[in-house]
Amino acid sequence: MKVNVQTPNFAAKDELLVFVGKKLSKLEQFYDKIVFADVFLKVQKTSEKENKIVEVLLSIPGDDLMVKKEAKTFEEATDEVVKTLERQLKKRKQKQKAYL
Repeated sequence: MKVNVQTPNFAAKDELLVFVGKKLSKLEQFYDKIVFADVFLKVQKTSEKENKIVEVLLSIPGDDLMVKKEAKTFEEATDEVVKTLERQLKKRKQKQKAYL
């Protein structure tokens, strides 16, 4: 799976980009037909501490999955996104098995 990380308005450290890539690559254990993942890391200009946003668009045959989470850190938000995508991919796989 190809992971494309975009960070509008700030420069992300390499460690963060590697972290995001590793987390997302784990999704392939649950669904092997993922084409690519577009990741957007954004910082909201607010007084809130939870101002880090991670958006992931997962391209899979038939449908794309989009998940957006906010947290205090990008790592935290990435974990949340991956958990949500994992659930959605497992559901999708079960549905496909039901049709076979």
